[in-house]
Amino acid sequence: MASTSDIRNGLCIRHNNDIFKVIDFQHVKPGKGPAFVRTKLRSLTSGKVLDKTIPAGHKIVDVRVETHKYQYLYNDDQGYHFMNNDDYTQIFLGTELIDSPGLMKEGMNVDIAFNAEDEAPLTCNIPAHLILEITHTEPGVKGNTATNATKPATVETGATINVPLFINEGDKVKIDTEKGTYMERVKL
Repeated sequence: MASTSDIRNGLCIRHNNDIFKVIDFQHVKPGKGPAFVRTKLRSLTSGKVLDKTIPAGHKIVDVRVETHKYQYLYNDDQGYHFMNNDDYTQIFLGTELIDSPGLMKEGMNVDIAFNAEDEAPLTCNIPAHLILEITHTEPGVKGNTATNATKPATVETGATINVPLFINEGDKVKIDTEKGTYMERVKL
């Protein structure tokens, strides 16, 4: 058991029979009334974000979470298959546990968080930024660049993102995996 003074970013707690990760918190001491902690929690099972206010000194149930490096191998009808980089054991996860499954490239390393009590996988975190190659996009129309226009493009993993008109097939682009958006063109 922990108290509200132990709350920090990244702490995993049990609330309403679910495991939540603290995204943001703020200790508040109003001039009138008792102190409290305003938190923003993300469910590790469903991904929903919840705003929760906890009175100061209130007991919370913290959950020990262990993170291991895995390599993404492939996906099939059972799910997404991963291999542990340390002992080469393999596991598979469903789509609901993975942040952006459409942007995962075979052979890339990811972090998988496990509940330390029962070794159940909770979430799969891919890197915050990826560099992927554009495999298909329509050519941009010359002279149509005054309005920050974008066009759809398919990357090598099969996902579709919006890119500026000057991006062509074969270009490598940096993608923000949290939002699934184009960041910049990369010259290697």
